[in-house]
Amino acid sequence: MKVYTSEREPTHQPQERIKVGIADFAVGADETTLVTSGLGSCVGIAVFDSERSVGGLAHAMLPYADGDDDEAKYVDTVVPELVEEMKRAGADSDNLRAKLAGGATMFEFTSADGSIGDRNVLAVREVLDTLDIPLVAEDVGGDHGRSLRFSVRTFELRIRSANAGESVL
Repeated sequence: MKVYTSEREPTHQPQERIKVGIADFAVGADETTLVTSGLGSCVGIAVFDSERSVGGLAHAMLPYADGDDDEAKYVDTVVPELVEEMKRAGADSDNLRAKLAGGATMFEFTSADGSIGDRNVLAVREVLDTLDIPLVAEDVGGDHGRSLRFSVRTFELRIRSANAGESVL
């Protein structure tokens, strides 16, 4: 984020690190890094406007809201709220792109509709399509948890897993 200490713009902008919890989201700009951990069947959705240097990260637990007031808990309610918060921070909805990680199958039992992880991934794709936001990269599925580090400056999504190592989207 820009820091102003006088009338002149500073020569160095300090990096801010924001932790995004489970059923949570955050938005940052410039030098902000957004981090979350504990993604099993949950999904991490990184949305960004590279032209305006604004990005956001959501950690959703379930695909569709069921009347619960906790909108950050559900993919179908948190993604639109994340986008609105990004627009308030200066993002242009025409420039938005997304990256996705998580949606693992952590347990053997699944319903006829698939695992929670599979349903979360499908819900993200549907919501992004409805909002006309291209999904440009993903690391989903498998049977391993993930931790994410999203740099708003570079728009890199770093994914770490004990079983699968580290990758960058």
